[in-house]
Amino acid sequence: MPDDIRPTDLLDAQKTSLQPPAMPVGRRGFMAGAGIATGFAIAAGPVQAQTMITTDTVGLAAGMVTVPTASGGMPAYYARPAQGDHFAVVIVVQEIFGVHEHIKDVCRRLAKAGYLAVAPELYFRYGNPATAPDVQTVLRDIVSKVPDAEVMTDIDATVRWAGRDVGKGDTSKLGITGFCWGGRVVWLYAAHNPGVKSGVAWYGVVEGETNAMRTQHPIQQVARIKAPILGLYGGADAGIPNDGVDRMRAALRASGNTASEIVTYPDTPHAFHADYRPSYRPEQARDGWRRLEAWFARTLA
Repeated sequence: MPDDIRPTDLLDAQKTSLQPPAMPVGRRGFMAGAGIATGFAIAAGPVQAQTMITTDTVGLAAGMVTVPTASGGMPAYYARPAQGDHFAVVIVVQEIFGVHEHIKDVCRRLAKAGYLAVAPELYFRYGNPATAPDVQTVLRDIVSKVPDAEVMTDIDATVRWAGRDVGKGDTSKLGITGFCWGGRVVWLYAAHNPGVKSGVAWYGVVEGETNAMRTQHPIQQVARIKAPILGLYGGADAGIPNDGVDRMRAALRASGNTASEIVTYPDTPHAFHADYRPSYRPEQARDGWRRLEAWFARTLA
């Protein structure tokens, strides 16, 4: 691939991927300073209400919690069935815009399927994406300051929370899914935590240049990824070239991880699952969600 179209940095790749909708995404408000948005991000541009999916909380326990970490309480949103216990756990990793309403809705969808889903606010030490006027500001002033190592330990803390307290989770059945920024984290966390049993990574960067905050990318961690991971990518993603995804697919095979799979949807942009944005592609999003449900049903049973 020519050097002039290859993303040379994670933030550049994410910024490029987010350009097709050309909308800055932020969040309308945080709950009492907890760091979790109560609505959609301002920066997402006008919310596409006609395509937006809203999942109710009937039959669920859901809401805000605080996850203890070494440097203080981390806000998180959780959802699980109201009755029962020992639910398989799915960590939901945010887009670059934090834990806004779309990510909460994903948690509720997973809870309706019988999982304890929890989305930690992984930027809580660095700023509030809701106040950022545009994507570039979110990336420069918040995302660029979040080290991968800290993200890993914060998710570790979230897993511990899920296994006790109100969570009622069975962390021996641990899955993870994430979108955009969070899609990359899915691959990295599967390499970090051998207890991960399954993952679904939605259009996450797999390669690029490294720096002090991001010392390695998923393709460099392939040998440590033992769990079956399903990757879902758009063939027309402006920031994640197909040949990079192909290299990740080949690297997984070469490492012996034949249980993982990467699906590329032709002529499909970044953020095709984001039903509140112009990038939403209903057919691909529905197919991807069906694949996620089947993947977790098989691997987290």
